[in-house]
Amino acid sequence: MHMADALLAPAVAGVMYAASAAAVGVSVHTLRKDEQQPAKLPTMAVSAALVFAGQMINYTIPGTGSSGHLCGGMLLSALLGPQAGFLSMAVILTIQCLFFADGGLLALGANIWNMAFYGCFVGYYLIWRPIMHSKWLSGMGGKAAGRVKIILASILGCVVTLQLGAFSVVIETSLSGITELPFGTFLAVMQPIHLAIGLVEGLITSAVLVFVWEARPELLQDVQTSGNSGRCSVRTTLIVLAVAAAVVGGGLSLLASGNPDGLEWSLFGNSEAGYSENMGLDEDSFGVSSDAADTAASIQGWTAFLPDYAFSGSDSALGTSVSGLVGAGLVAAVAAAICAIGGFFRKKKSSAK
Repeated sequence: MHMADALLAPAVAGVMYAASAAAVGVSVHTLRKDEQQPAKLPTMAVSAALVFAGQMINYTIPGTGSSGHLCGGMLLSALLGPQAGFLSMAVILTIQCLFFADGGLLALGANIWNMAFYGCFVGYYLIWRPIMHSKWLSGMGGKAAGRVKIILASILGCVVTLQLGAFSVVIETSLSGITELPFGTFLAVMQPIHLAIGLVEGLITSAVLVFVWEARPELLQDVQTSGNSGRCSVRTTLIVLAVAAAVVGGGLSLLASGNPDGLEWSLFGNSEAGYSENMGLDEDSFGVSSDAADTAASIQGWTAFLPDYAFSGSDSALGTSVSGLVGAGLVAAVAAAICAIGGFFRKKKSSAK
């Protein structure tokens, strides 16, 4: 669902940057008060790397000619809480934009809002936490009830928040005055395909979180750990997730579907493969153009050293593997640095009192 700059007017892009910046500011302010945040550093680094790697694997949506990929907001908020999850998502999307030219730089604020805000805040506060604290499965055994709650919250959360993100894309393009994308028609194409994508993401998210629940339940937010001591140490659990990130980003990413993702499919269709044209836009000339978008594109062209997750000018599969490993490493390092810096300033503030 990474939007290109051509889908946004500069004014709309500016508003979305402001909204995302406000959410970042609130998240940083909240985390500075969290005394336990430094202990989350390894989990933040590993989970952010895992989501980056997971986003590289597009899975086919059967019968549509489209594909989808993990968004990751629900996964990160379940592991880290909404604020740390949101900041991790912002890091992932920024690194994807600057170094891999995935999503427009002008559209970065909108992409952070659409892909991170809903999954991390709406998904956590309205879906994950209420389900985790509910008593409606109290008749089941503790472990069985926890497992069912995680699966339900993951699937419901991914479906709902991805629908909200897709709806935001439609709203943003409509406010940008892109007349080639009439509101009702675009909405009718975007929502169903992202419903299917959300269902698959929910299954993937639930599988990862159930593993963590079985291995080390205290790594999850708001879960009842009574009756479940976990099968692995925290270190072993994080090592398994780190290895999974490396395998997914460096190896399984080579198996990603070549079909367009939900947004690209909605805009351009996939008639070459015998599927619908959908909105039927011309990939070389669509949307709005602006000086701001041109400037953003030139900056992105300078910073993106692995554009489209490949070596520049090369179709080598090695470029994809390198992109997965390098990207996951960068995301982990930046996420850990943010966590560590926050802990450093928190200690300085405490010592000054």
